[in-house]
Amino acid sequence: MIRLKDVHLNLASAAGEVNILKGVDLEVAAGETVGLVGPSGSGKSTLLMIMAGLERPSAGEVEIAGVPFRGLDEDALARFRRDHVGIVFQAFHLVPTMTALENVAVPLEFAGARDAFARARAGLEAVGLGHRTTHYPGQLSGGEQQRVALARAFATEPPLLLADEPTGNLDREAGESIIELLFDLRRRRGSTLLLITHDPAIAARCSRIVRIVDGRIAEDRSAEGGAVAMAGR
Repeated sequence: MIRLKDVHLNLASAAGEVNILKGVDLEVAAGETVGLVGPSGSGKSTLLMIMAGLERPSAGEVEIAGVPFRGLDEDALARFRRDHVGIVFQAFHLVPTMTALENVAVPLEFAGARDAFARARAGLEAVGLGHRTTHYPGQLSGGEQQRVALARAFATEPPLLLADEPTGNLDREAGESIIELLFDLRRRRGSTLLLITHDPAIAARCSRIVRIVDGRIAEDRSAEGGAVAMAGR
């Protein structure tokens, strides 16, 4: 599902060029759950953005769901995301002027689904918000907004779900509820999950844990502790 080979990202700054990713190699099989961990500033979110086609690497190869990103323009990448990738961010990124139902229906409408609103309603029911379809984001709690974001991410049943600290803006109880829901939806849909988290207990729920330090993969192991690959990949 995910294949990265020698991925680098260098960005210009006032102090000179900054090397954010320094030769990342990573392969993730379809159906795997991977916890991506590491200190702040290590490159986790940047790596996720590259997998989503929202950031282009300076060098290296990116292939998601068998599709190489090299040569794809922005429109092609947008179509690829629409059809293959669901994304959940720490900030919910809901459209404030749209109801919960409309927010979830958006990716389905972009995909040309004639039953977009019926499927969006079913998606909200699946996350326990069938009674909140006409509410706007400002009328929902943080936990409810993230549930809407989850329903939107899974709306088109993407084979790959990328989640960047999905509980970061929530209290502990709401966060635990979101994680339970995330893993349940993933299991039911059979999606591959790559989850960025600072919480060791959340990472341990994944089948595999990848640690990034200073733009490089420092550790790659099964959640049970067996090494998949170590530093130098």
